[in-house]
Amino acid sequence: MATEDPESGDRQLPPDDPSGVVEGLRAQLRRAERLLGSGVHALGDVEGRVLVPAWRRVTRAESRLAVSIAVLAAIALQAFLPNHLAPRPRWVLPIFESLLLVGLITVNPKRFERRSPNIRVASMFLIALMSAANAWSAGRLVFGLIDGSEHTTSAGRLLMNGGAIWLTNVVVFALWYWELDRGGPVARMLAMKPYPDFLFAQMQTPDLAPPDWESTFLDYLYLSFTNATAFSPTDVLPLSRWAKCTMMLQSGISLATVVLVIARAVNILQ
Repeated sequence: MATEDPESGDRQLPPDDPSGVVEGLRAQLRRAERLLGSGVHALGDVEGRVLVPAWRRVTRAESRLAVSIAVLAAIALQAFLPNHLAPRPRWVLPIFESLLLVGLITVNPKRFERRSPNIRVASMFLIALMSAANAWSAGRLVFGLIDGSEHTTSAGRLLMNGGAIWLTNVVVFALWYWELDRGGPVARMLAMKPYPDFLFAQMQTPDLAPPDWESTFLDYLYLSFTNATAFSPTDVLPLSRWAKCTMMLQSGISLATVVLVIARAVNILQ
């Protein structure tokens, strides 16, 4: 005869009753879900019920704060560069980038919730502008170091210029990784693409991460930083071909900038 659990209110059948096996499983699953909280969702029947990680299901939209701060920092770093390393006209590009950022913030002020082709094109156009400007600055610096036109620059100023270009490079590639992985932040929120372009450690060992973990911009910033310093993948593996090629390009730019700037600075100091 069935009894009722005084704590949970679930019906329990005697252990020797074969018909109570399924009912007992249901009761245990209900208790487990109450303990884990609403952050864990399950799919399937009782007999084959499995937990679906947050990065593979529909979740709450990502906050805009970290991305906006990173973009503003990159614009400021570009404005910090001397005239001979900045694209001309001097202030047109930073102002245009800032206006694009304001427009994107107006559309999605707090979280990346709205999805449309125009918004995505505007976002990628902003990243492309920042990439082109930083590539131009990096090229000017590298060729200046090679042909000797940077010989009048002091070691301290040279390291500051190279550091600004290097940090901007980290932010720009982090934005590309964040915008393109699994279709972008809104597509990831809606779980539109099941196969990731980057394999994070939390995906390989979900039992070592919270059940509501999913990649955000800070994870891609970490990926970009480690790739620019180690010149190779660390604990985040690229899976798609575009991800591998983009990481290879970033490593090449970072390597050329760091090696030449440090070598020239050391030569000046000597």
